[in-house]
Amino acid sequence: MRFFKRKENQEIRADPQGTVAAEESLLRALIGSEEVNKKTLLQIPTVKGCIDKLSGTVSRLPIRLYQKGTDGVVEMTEDTRLRLLNYEPGDTLNRNEFWRAMLEDYFLGKGGFAYIEKEPTGGICSLRYVKEESVSVLCNTDSIFKDYDIMVDGKRYLPFQFLKIRRNTKDGAAGIPMWEENPMIFSVAYNAMVFEERLTKKGGNKKGFIEAEGRLEKEAIENIKRAWRNLYSNDTENVVVLNKGAKFHESSESSVEMQLNENKKSNSEEICQLFGFPSSVLRGGATAEDRKEYLNCVVSLLTVIESALNRDLLLEKEKGSFYFAFDTREIIRGSQKERYEAYETALRSNFMQIDEIRELEDLPPLGINWLRIGLNDVLLDVESGTVYTPNTNKTVDLNNLKQNPTKGGEENAD
Repeated sequence: MRFFKRKENQEIRADPQGTVAAEESLLRALIGSEEVNKKTLLQIPTVKGCIDKLSGTVSRLPIRLYQKGTDGVVEMTEDTRLRLLNYEPGDTLNRNEFWRAMLEDYFLGKGGFAYIEKEPTGGICSLRYVKEESVSVLCNTDSIFKDYDIMVDGKRYLPFQFLKIRRNTKDGAAGIPMWEENPMIFSVAYNAMVFEERLTKKGGNKKGFIEAEGRLEKEAIENIKRAWRNLYSNDTENVVVLNKGAKFHESSESSVEMQLNENKKSNSEEICQLFGFPSSVLRGGATAEDRKEYLNCVVSLLTVIESALNRDLLLEKEKGSFYFAFDTREIIRGSQKERYEAYETALRSNFMQIDEIRELEDLPPLGINWLRIGLNDVLLDVESGTVYTPNTNKTVDLNNLKQNPTKGGEENAD
């Protein structure tokens, strides 16, 4: 076999067919230099803001437990699971921290996982959040009869031992992170920040190359490199002196030329759309339609969590008759004027009582059990069935009226 050696002084030239346009090289440098993952995504303000916004809304909504029966729906208030979900999960995390961690893993990881610790009697005593990085899902190979186990720190668990919320799962075992479905927009947003940071560190100086008419000596090259390092490191040097015949050519654009601010705004809007609501909800200036769209996004997320709670926290004998549900009145209360106008309508239509409204406004009850039943002067005591007409100063007992219709059941007040 014959080996060919390059001559010692042979000039090395670039392949003209392998050259890359300046615009293409800049694009590669901007969007292809950093790998997108959960850690990098949380450094993007829009991503962190969206997760904080959604988790903050979810964490302040109380969770109720209801039972459907022949007499209608009854709210269950004395259940240990409500204390774990609404106050203390029993872990080192409080309620707000618990839901924020679960939703962060829901959007950016394989899903939110919390170990269900049970008492010997079968009751649930705590919900212990587990980082999704510590969770491995082991699926079987059957495409129809799917099954899986969960591994945490090398120990195998069964699915029913965990509370699980997963995003866009295809196998019911692990969810798909948002950044895996849309890697480009997150990569562009993150690398734009990296590029801007580099511009700041080098004082806004542009990248480029030096073209010399003749061959530069090694000493001259080293001097130029040294001066260039001082210039780009924001050192005392702010001028680079080039030898005769040497010229500097730019190979990059400034942040203004690249319209980074406009691009960052566009990226922010697109990321918010991926989360399901307009960016105006974060930056301010949201319209009524924007807020409505955000509420729809929250309700969709609440439905996912409610399904997980009903699947993982209810006993088999409870499923079908019991169900968990978020109390969404807190997020749809609107402004004070809107609430009071709604209360006025509810009172006028006998849909609510005064003390029920005061309870919603966190005010003490007045003990008033009257409902207006017409003419703005007739009052009904719901508990006793007594009707009082202030204009005529008469009281009618509806119970006596039903038993003795001829007497009319009237009693004159003193």
